[in-house]
Amino acid sequence: MQRQFEDVLLGSIELFCLAAELESFTVAANAASVTPAAVSRSVARLEERLGVRLFVRTTRQIRLTDAGRRYFEQCRQALSLLTDAEREATGQQTAASGVLRISMPTPYGHYRVLPLLAEFRARFPGVTVETHLSNRNIDFADEGFDLAIRGSAPSDSGLIARTIEDAELVVVASPAYLRRAGKPKTPDDLANHDCIQYALPSTGRNLPWLFKLNDEVTELTTRGGCSASGDVLAGVTLARHGAGLFQTYRFIVDKDIAEGSLKELLIPYGGCSRPFVLLYPHARHLSSRVRSFVDFLMEKLGP
Repeated sequence: MQRQFEDVLLGSIELFCLAAELESFTVAANAASVTPAAVSRSVARLEERLGVRLFVRTTRQIRLTDAGRRYFEQCRQALSLLTDAEREATGQQTAASGVLRISMPTPYGHYRVLPLLAEFRARFPGVTVETHLSNRNIDFADEGFDLAIRGSAPSDSGLIARTIEDAELVVVASPAYLRRAGKPKTPDDLANHDCIQYALPSTGRNLPWLFKLNDEVTELTTRGGCSASGDVLAGVTLARHGAGLFQTYRFIVDKDIAEGSLKELLIPYGGCSRPFVLLYPHARHLSSRVRSFVDFLMEKLGP
């Protein structure tokens, strides 16, 4: 196999990543026991090779360019994999370590994953966890994520998809709304109610509601005067304040139902669910921090 990288270039990549993490050539130089000029030369060598600027430099600070940020995230992952591979080859693979970047939907993050991170960090104190809560699809390569949680598995064959759980759906409304509009007895009654809509970020289309009719799952298109997009929690807030009925995940509204601020409706037609899927790129050598988190999450939330 033809060599693509010289030893000097690999050293330059390490110094570049250190400078990007510490946001200073001088601090990076002190950490690596070299001179600031050596760090600057290493970065200049990379910029010449790539044909792009990696940093914007001022007299007081440095910051990554957009191209520099993408390059940094991928180099950081590559160096971490090299470290893990070396430890495994020499029998020195110990506790997981490094930075773990996770993207997840807002409700699943708040109600499922974030409450578990303290326990994960107690088990693996060497792992630093960076969370990104958003309902949009992310690009693993460009944005430097290790893992993502989404509501469905994409067609991208370069990703491993594992279903964490099938989250149960419920229809809820506030007591104030039910006093005003009455309680629906069957899904057909929803035609006479305000049903809060949630638009999928990927398509912009309103999500159909799911019900079990004669033991079969049926999709139902509903209508209403209020809608939300980007964050399911907005629909829950609207429901709490009497804007209408809303179908959402039970784990979000369990406490509201128990306290009486929301009432569960159409129980005989419930039992439907939507999946949450854990996604990560195929890798011949999965880093120890990613492997540890996948196993931990499946232990806590998986079937």
